[in-house]
Amino acid sequence: MSCSSEYVQLLHKYLDLELTSSEEKMVKDHLHTCESCYQHFHELEKAVALVKSTSHIEAPLNFTEAVMNNLPREKRTVSWNRWLKSHPLLTAASLFIVLMTGSLLSAWNEDQHFSVSRQSNLVVENSKVIVPKNEVVKGDVIVKNGTLTIEGTVDGDVTVINGEQYMASAGQVTGEIEEVDEMFEWLWYHMKSVSKEVVEVFN
Repeated sequence: MSCSSEYVQLLHKYLDLELTSSEEKMVKDHLHTCESCYQHFHELEKAVALVKSTSHIEAPLNFTEAVMNNLPREKRTVSWNRWLKSHPLLTAASLFIVLMTGSLLSAWNEDQHFSVSRQSNLVVENSKVIVPKNEVVKGDVIVKNGTLTIEGTVDGDVTVINGEQYMASAGQVTGEIEEVDEMFEWLWYHMKSVSKEVVEVFN
């Protein structure tokens, strides 16, 4: 079509019924004189008529539901990934709990060897620790995975972890006696020890 774009725009406005009466007369006069514009206008009229003729066609009632049911199902991993991304704080907390539980179990299992605090007047035989009769042991006595027999005096606290503690009738402890044989007690004991060390650092 060799006519100016002004006439093309007017043709479109004519089909949309947006022309003034003077513009409409100008378009009609032009269509009588220009064969290519007339053909273009005729094709546009056909297209409009075709679109209007299909306006009564509707999709079936369950069309949307059928299409949604035919879509491929989302993989479980994708839904898990989406959930993890939308709950980052809960994910981080869960990961922290899992890692802490793993490290605590590891520390609990590794902490099965015998050890005792270093006081010179303690008698150690295999995994048995004895506070001798008529001896005074100064400071806290800690025995891990062994047996403690107190026949003398301990001037401090006594802690037995995963072991047993026996006190003779003459034995004496000036501080507290604590036996730790469960994992949660062990955990609590370590938490108290660490917090005590932190307080001592700042004092």
